Amino acid sequence: MRRKLLLLALAAVIGSAAYSASIDHIQTYTPEYLGNQAQNGMINGASVYYNPAGLARLQDGTYIHAGLELAVGHEKMKYNGKDYKADLLQPIPNFAAYKVEDGSALYMTFGGLGGGGDLKYKDGVAGTAVIPDIVNNSFKGLFKSVTDNGSSAEGKNLYIQTTLGKVWAVDEKLSVSVGGRVVYGIRELKGNLNVKTEINPKLNVIPGIGEALNGFKNIHADIDSKRTAWGYGVQLGLNYKATDRLNLALRYDSRVKMNFKAKGNMNNYKHPGLGQVLPSIDLGFGNFYPEYIPGAKVRRDLPAILALGASYKVTDNWTMALAGNYYFNKDAKMDNIVGEANLKGNTIKGMEAEYDNGWEVALGTEYRFNPKWAILGSVNYAYTGAKVTSFDDVEYALNSVTLGTGLKYNPNENAEWVFSVSHFIYDGKKGHFDKKYKGLVANPEYDKSITAFGVSYTQRF
Repeated sequence: MRRKLLLLALAAVIGSAAYSASIDHIQTYTPEYLGNQAQNGMINGASVYYNPAGLARLQDGTYIHAGLELAVGHEKMKYNGKDYKADLLQPIPNFAAYKVEDGSALYMTFGGLGGGGDLKYKDGVAGTAVIPDIVNNSFKGLFKSVTDNGSSAEGKNLYIQTTLGKVWAVDEKLSVSVGGRVVYGIRELKGNLNVKTEINPKLNVIPGIGEALNGFKNIHADIDSKRTAWGYGVQLGLNYKATDRLNLALRYDSRVKMNFKAKGNMNNYKHPGLGQVLPSIDLGFGNFYPEYIPGAKVRRDLPAILALGASYKVTDNWTMALAGNYYFNKDAKMDNIVGEANLKGNTIKGMEAEYDNGWEVALGTEYRFNPKWAILGSVNYAYTGAKVTSFDDVEYALNSVTLGTGLKYNPNENAEWVFSVSHFIYDGKKGHFDKKYKGLVANPEYDKSITAFGVSYTQRF
């Protein structure tokens, strides 16, 4: 059993997603969300993303909206007192255009829909850090020392979307929207496992043993794989202006089916074995992350979202807003296959990620000092639905609290600048290595620290 656990650990290197509020989805479609995360029931320049049915209530005209966000921070795994960290520096642009005329509207959006950018773990990850401990605990007496020798990992996870839609005003209070969406997804994995061992010199006196163990002096496995897929979905919206001060809205983004195909190359670690002492080995990343094996075709959908929101004008200058999102993770297929390796009749299976449905709720405010300046503020809590058994070097979707603020500047009645910032406070969690490796190694700890800055400009013609 202990030999099997060693072989399982050889494949555990990969990058992970960055600052999604759910498993893959993000809601930071535009910088205004960073300042006020309760956008679902608002009617403003960002409604084209969060409340498209509300566009019918805007002043007639053609609108152009462009924004840029910059996410900075890190993702971190801690194992045996050592940090394994990847820095994040990810720009996220967005663009939208919409035309409002006589209570109806046409709209188009383009930008990020999910994922979290590019992460590089220069010093390896927790999945490689366990190997020396597993080797030492499993093969006591065979090795004098076992050390990491420059393992590294890099992961990228991005989803890009464009949506085209139409809005109709049913009457003075109710408006509806229908849109179609195209999504392109990219998921990349680059991993190098390098472990150096020093054989116990006492074994050299045993004929054939020392020579056979020479194959363990430099353990290496690598992968460079890129998964891509196209997907299509529907967006439905409803806005109800209950009174002059209260506005209610609903948006439904359908599940996006995505059949990813992997391309690239992969090299396994191989060893002929030592008869009954040690079985033959032919293992690599693909045994436990089969979705990244070059040529593999595996579905990983983007779950459907039900978004609800309300905004209320407390005074002519002060608006409060409440929003909630529900993610239907259980209805989506997300890499739900299990890789395995067969070693002389013994089968080792990888771990299948488990997810509950996720949700988040946000409270936001906007206060206008004068016709030119307004301040934004918000707080958000997100429950991702990811169980701790899903945590590994592939991903660890942590629950979070997000604080946001920002400023709006209107140089004239047809133009608007938004400057915003959000800080994501993650609920760090311990992993499940104690169960995965039957108590041979310590549990890793997972955490993140990310801040996002944004600026956008909206012009009405």
